[in-house]
Amino acid sequence: MAQRAEQVFKAVVNDTNPKNGGRSYSVDISGSNYNHFLGKKIGDEVDGVFVGDGEITLGGFRLQITGGSDLTGTPMRSDLHGGGRKKVLVSPSTGFKGHKIVKKKGERFRYTYSGLRKRRAFRGNVISGDTRQINLKVVEGGNKSLAVIFGLEEEAAAAESPSNEEE
Repeated sequence: MAQRAEQVFKAVVNDTNPKNGGRSYSVDISGSNYNHFLGKKIGDEVDGVFVGDGEITLGGFRLQITGGSDLTGTPMRSDLHGGGRKKVLVSPSTGFKGHKIVKKKGERFRYTYSGLRKRRAFRGNVISGDTRQINLKVVEGGNKSLAVIFGLEEEAAAAESPSNEEE
């Protein structure tokens, strides 16, 4: 009998604070943390302890689920209920840009038409076993910045603070 592979979410954590550069960081969610996200909806807030693996955890952070996609890249939409795929007739918004690119004389032109609609497949707003990527936004920061946690910059705060030996 074939063994089932371990389920993993790819979490993209966006730091929207302009002081920190507005960067995004990628981290895997697996094990018991994977089960914590099942059934959550877009817009729900989660504790940062459940994001990451053994060496990287975001304890002290509050994160909001802003979206995601499945293995084929089908985006989640906050206004569709459930976790399954649904085909919806949409105008330009989430998951549909609403323009046509036309090539004329070797150049590309983008035309935007009013009233342009298209039938597209989307995932519902509930995280299920078919979801592969979850987009998260930082709502409350922790005691360290995300750049320090992910090892992109050294802790400058430790170097700047005076030591207790001088007193």
